[in-house]
Amino acid sequence: MSGLASASLRIAVAGIVHETNSFAPGTTRLEDFRGEWVSGEEDFAERYRDTRTSMGGVLDAAQTQACRLLPGLYTSTTPSAMVEAEAAERLLEALVDSVDERAQGLVLIMHGAMVSSQYMDPEGEALRRLRARFGADFPIVMTLDLHANISSEMAGLADAIVGYDTYPHVDMYERAVEATELLVRTLRGEIAPQSAYAHARMLVVPQAMLTAEGAMCDLMQQAFEAEHRPGVLNVTVAGGFPYSDVAFAGMSFVVTTDGDRALAQRCAAELAAYAWERRAAFTIDCVPPQQAIAEALSHAEGTVVLCEGADNVGGGAPGDATHVLACLTEVPAPALSVICDPAAAAAAFAAGVGGRFDGAVGGRSDRLHGDPVRLTGTVRLLSDGAYTHVGPYMTGQRAHMGRTAIVQCGRLTVVLTSLRTAPWDLGHVRSLGLWPADFRIIVAKSAIAWRTAFGAFAAASIQVDSPGCCTANLNHFSYRRLVRPIDPLDAEFVPTASSNSLISHTNGDFEEGL
Repeated sequence: MSGLASASLRIAVAGIVHETNSFAPGTTRLEDFRGEWVSGEEDFAERYRDTRTSMGGVLDAAQTQACRLLPGLYTSTTPSAMVEAEAAERLLEALVDSVDERAQGLVLIMHGAMVSSQYMDPEGEALRRLRARFGADFPIVMTLDLHANISSEMAGLADAIVGYDTYPHVDMYERAVEATELLVRTLRGEIAPQSAYAHARMLVVPQAMLTAEGAMCDLMQQAFEAEHRPGVLNVTVAGGFPYSDVAFAGMSFVVTTDGDRALAQRCAAELAAYAWERRAAFTIDCVPPQQAIAEALSHAEGTVVLCEGADNVGGGAPGDATHVLACLTEVPAPALSVICDPAAAAAAFAAGVGGRFDGAVGGRSDRLHGDPVRLTGTVRLLSDGAYTHVGPYMTGQRAHMGRTAIVQCGRLTVVLTSLRTAPWDLGHVRSLGLWPADFRIIVAKSAIAWRTAFGAFAAASIQVDSPGCCTANLNHFSYRRLVRPIDPLDAEFVPTASSNSLISHTNGDFEEGL
């Protein structure tokens, strides 16, 4: 196969990527992963060659390092509800079975916040099964999303963990290259990775994890400084995913050094303490929908993005919340909203381009995300919903919104999709002939990742306070598995070395401490 010539080292790549929202309606089935189910050398290269994805990074790094790449199964699906038990079992079996027995090491591409009814930690379970098959000496380097809920088992069973450094996630390619290089250096005997893990005992909402500014930026700078210490190979800061109800949810750190266990432990503990001291800076102010719209309209000029984070598709929400939509039906300026509603999209197709649309939109998943809103308008465009990422996030990745329609309702432009679509890339509107600068208001069902689609056009952004399974107010949720106490749910909680509030883990050894 072109670009994957045989060489002295044979490395495998495989992965399952899913971010699970324990509070989202419905379940995630095996069929939901079939849209991106890639296995084998030819299929893997055809799908990911020349893309700025994790998989593209592994392809390029393997070629640069003159290694033979042996792709196993890679599959992913849009963040969503709990993964069904049978689906999780099938996925784990397929992943482990797909790793070529000829491989000398593995790059494992995972998210870090997948949950099923029988496994709180499927990533850790995958590593456990891989170790059972290939042994303790088989090098495994795992890449994770910045929103991973990292468990001590993940940190203990992987030789190294390399997490994204950015949110929006525009460095997944670079981190996969880094992970592949660490694996190759390990196989060549150039380094002997030792990792340490620490948990900050903090739940942080995605809206507070923008890495370009604010508290998360400061924390990442501390991590980068730690990476420059002699002997440190990688520092991973995981902001965590507070909508996965698992024992170890929340912000955590993994530091990997070249054989220096004490240094790894010290760096991880220092970062966790630094984050705790600045926990108040990870708070977010949101305003109700009507106020957000009024503030947007008060801007003299430019496009204002209303961040409807409670219905964050990228966090597993249904994408059909109507709390903001219901306030836009009489909007006096051009506004754009994307709603996932297969039934409404089908009605638009039935009406045809130029036909009249008159029906209920959104609010079909559950009552938490609002009631259906009656809209009347004209069908402007019908599309198959296929597009390619053109922005900095997963450039070149194929995407699909399902049958998609544009309905014009006065000054409000509504895009009806049949599949949930996160606003991660400009292509999702550009492919429909829409241009962000033409709108005074854009509703983004997103916390932060909308910036890779609309950031260049936004004169301002406003975080909207509305109900939903990704709300920034974590007190709305009833956690059953999360280990308490934890900030901010337990206001009087102060971690100490004796309270087991921070657990450090290093290759089988457990230590407590700040």
